[in-house]
Amino acid sequence: MLEAQWSRGNFVCVGLDSDVWKIPTKHIQHSKYMNAGGVQVVFNRAIVEATRDLVCAYKPNIAFYEAYGCDGIEALHRTIADIHAIAPDVPVILDAKRADIGSTNAGYVDAAFGYLHADAITVHPYLGAEALQPFLARTEKGIIVLCRTSNPGAGEFQDLSVNGEPLYRFVARRVASEWNKNKNCALVVGATYPDELREVRGLVGDIPILIPGVGAQGGDVEKTVSAGKDSCGQGMIINSSRGIIFASKGADFAEAARHETEKLRDLINQYR
Repeated sequence: MLEAQWSRGNFVCVGLDSDVWKIPTKHIQHSKYMNAGGVQVVFNRAIVEATRDLVCAYKPNIAFYEAYGCDGIEALHRTIADIHAIAPDVPVILDAKRADIGSTNAGYVDAAFGYLHADAITVHPYLGAEALQPFLARTEKGIIVLCRTSNPGAGEFQDLSVNGEPLYRFVARRVASEWNKNKNCALVVGATYPDELREVRGLVGDIPILIPGVGAQGGDVEKTVSAGKDSCGQGMIINSSRGIIFASKGADFAEAARHETEKLRDLINQYR
């Protein structure tokens, strides 16, 4: 699915971090009796309908749904179903950052791919390939491994030296050489670290890279594209969340989201 979107010049991933407290509820069609999850569903559907032809993926962060218990998880389930119905050629990345021992991961796999019907998921590398096998074995799904994250404190562990190189480089090398036997792996590298992004791209070849941090977190688009593109000028899943979905607090929130998505899409292609 990603290759089809990249061929259309779509490299923007819209992060559906749908914090209910930031949703302009007075401007969406909902009943006053609708719970928080219902508000998320209506809001997300409007965003997807407005941006579906401009994106390469959608990435709901599970935390914003788990916060509302059963209602939130059902909202996430309905949102993913809506994306598959409205934009069937656009993959859904579940940003859940899962990792545990193998038997627990089997449960996470069933939840993410069986119940929620996500197309890909983010995972931690810390427990190693043995524990991640329930994910890695799902050849039809994308397994996106955290490598160099976008947060300011990322270097506390990720910069530690392992066999003479920073840990994030070791992770990138290991995923590319050992974990990607089914050609279903990708990596997470933040746009806020363009030098490290360039290093990782050099290590992993044309493996896809999910790149958060553009928009509200301040990642530079030109540096991101220069560092993150693969040998074909593709391979990038450039995520923006708050900068797109909360671009307006008014009745034009969906139109504003489309405008910001189109602006980012055009900027990415300008620098490719």
